[in-house]
Amino acid sequence: MAKKGDLTAFNRLVVSHQTVVYNLALRIMGDPAAAEDAAQEAFISAYRKLGGFRGGSFRAWLMRIVTNACYDELRRYRRRPQTPLEDLNPLDEPAEVDSAGFLQSDEEGPEAAADRAELARALRECLDRLPLEFKVVAVLVDVQGFDYKEAAEVMDKPLGTVKSRLARARSRMQECLQGYRELLPLEMRLESERT
Repeated sequence: MAKKGDLTAFNRLVVSHQTVVYNLALRIMGDPAAAEDAAQEAFISAYRKLGGFRGGSFRAWLMRIVTNACYDELRRYRRRPQTPLEDLNPLDEPAEVDSAGFLQSDEEGPEAAADRAELARALRECLDRLPLEFKVVAVLVDVQGFDYKEAAEVMDKPLGTVKSRLARARSRMQECLQGYRELLPLEMRLESERT
């Protein structure tokens, strides 16, 4: 129905996919406002292109559109860098670290919660340092849980390219995280540091 231009049917697709679309955009963009813009552009683009959808995995097709929308937004930001107003006034309180609620349990104490928040921040920083082609594959596979084949569809790349980029992304993440080794659980540290 949505493919034939039924806006109500398309809105149902939006509702069922909006969380995964926004989460993917947020992981790629690293900024909630930019992720919202990219997600909105992706849904508009998907609606316009829906007639050209040839079947197969709708999720993979939509995630490819989201990824491309993020690339477009990142290109726009590079051409017109922006400084948030909060950064202009150094007298303001420091910005709070993003909520790490998804990493917290009710049973941990304040110190453990702070450690988890620091680890989440370190993971985000290392992910943001990756080149875009590595970041996208890491987000798709390791964060969003796509299998290699789905990630290849989303990225419109051969399976071998996805596997290669993911291996490089994981290697770079591991190297970056060694700068935060005191935050890492013992099993994530290099062999020489476990003793």
